[in-house]
Amino acid sequence: MVSKKDAGLAVVAAKQRLGVSWAQLAEAIGKAPAWTVAALLGQHPVPAEAAKTVAAMLDLNGETELALQAQPTRGALETAVPTDPTIYRFYEVLQVYGPAIKELIHEEFGDGIMSAINFRMDVKRVEDPAGDRVVVTLDGKFLPYQW
Repeated sequence: MVSKKDAGLAVVAAKQRLGVSWAQLAEAIGKAPAWTVAALLGQHPVPAEAAKTVAAMLDLNGETELALQAQPTRGALETAVPTDPTIYRFYEVLQVYGPAIKELIHEEFGDGIMSAINFRMDVKRVEDPAGDRVVVTLDGKFLPYQW
């Protein structure tokens, strides 16, 4: 049996071997790039037809195709504090700006949270004379607390 983690590793290896981009995979299955990457790395179950398409594009075996469709254990990182520099910077951003983000959400919307279930995300490059910028958009539905 192939685990979701092993399936994700197989996807990355095949993608590199075949020169397929995340954008090409996303377009082939009709999903947003951020969702596609998260799903293929094991954070979402991939619908059967999409898993079949990905498996065909990347020459993945049937066990890997089935693993892509399995329910994940979401949010699982290797360590409590991420050590990968790119991922750690998001952790650092939340340490520094998390309380401010929370205050701004509460001031604008009231007592509640931003959903990570009803959620969209986008990553894009913006040219800048001082060096290209990474723009990450997190777009979650507001969920008020019910008392």
